[in-house]
Amino acid sequence: MQCSIVVKKVDYLDSVDRSALIAMLDMYACDPMGGGEPLTAEVKSRLCGDLAKVPGAVSWLAWLDHQPIGLLNAMQGYSTFKARPLMNVHDIAVAPGQRGVGIGQALLQALEEHAKCLGCCKLTLEVLSGNGVAKQAYARFGFEQYELSAATGQALFMQKWL
Repeated sequence: MQCSIVVKKVDYLDSVDRSALIAMLDMYACDPMGGGEPLTAEVKSRLCGDLAKVPGAVSWLAWLDHQPIGLLNAMQGYSTFKARPLMNVHDIAVAPGQRGVGIGQALLQALEEHAKCLGCCKLTLEVLSGNGVAKQAYARFGFEQYELSAATGQALFMQKWL
């Protein structure tokens, strides 16, 4: 008998959810698309407690047969041009053996429903230019490259480490 996939909002204070979130995020961090380096012990020990204190932080886990197979972490932001909240996908990861069967789409759907309940005007995310599989999955869900106009070009994601 096969169990169905369940997508559940994470309780950052629940020990099962905490362990599953850390395991899935560590799996993603070790993947080349996540940087290829495991999470440090300090990050593992602090992350869920810190997320519980971040206003607007929200996560979902996808489960199959009581095993975590997918994770989405998001943070609420604010669109000054629309004067409404937005949700940014910070991490999305699916276990290698479960990719291509709709887990990511189910996680994104859970986030979209949550964002609509909050009155958000849009979902945002960043994706590596070389991650063609993820870019196709996001396009299937309705994401588009951000562009105000053809004259100004597409938005670029930049960072500066502190």
